[in-house]
Amino acid sequence: MKTLLILRHAKSGWKKLGLTDRDRPLNIRGRRDAPKIGALLSRKHLKPDFIVSSTARRALSTAEMVADNCDYGPTVQADHRLYLANPETVIDVVRSRAGDASTVLLVGHNPGLPELIALMTGAIETFPTAALAQVQLSLTEWREFRASTRGTLVNIWRPKNPLN
Repeated sequence: MKTLLILRHAKSGWKKLGLTDRDRPLNIRGRRDAPKIGALLSRKHLKPDFIVSSTARRALSTAEMVADNCDYGPTVQADHRLYLANPETVIDVVRSRAGDASTVLLVGHNPGLPELIALMTGAIETFPTAALAQVQLSLTEWREFRASTRGTLVNIWRPKNPLN
């Protein structure tokens, strides 16, 4: 069994003019919510073995804050393919990068992440910023991960709801 944790980046800001979409930073709410997700992972004993993030500033910042707050030791890995990726690309990234990890956390963007959840589980979910989904997959190795892989949506946490 493998666990895939899917996290949409925390809330970002649009206040600074002239920034590209890729360079948008987290806003106050995003800087508040991202550490809460890391603490949630720690409380739920869902500390990832591998974290991979989109290269967008808001996604990487989210991933690093989560990592810091769940005592993740290694460096967060960035992959440019996750920036606004479709589900098939997300699957390719996980399949090619996750190695022997049991629990993988990927940090990315809408609409690809809720589409991935729907593809794997059949669940159509709202996925606001800093939402986290836990999906169980009957895989022995990540290299088996395909668009046809089906999983179980174990839980979904949204920051506006109590993070228990």
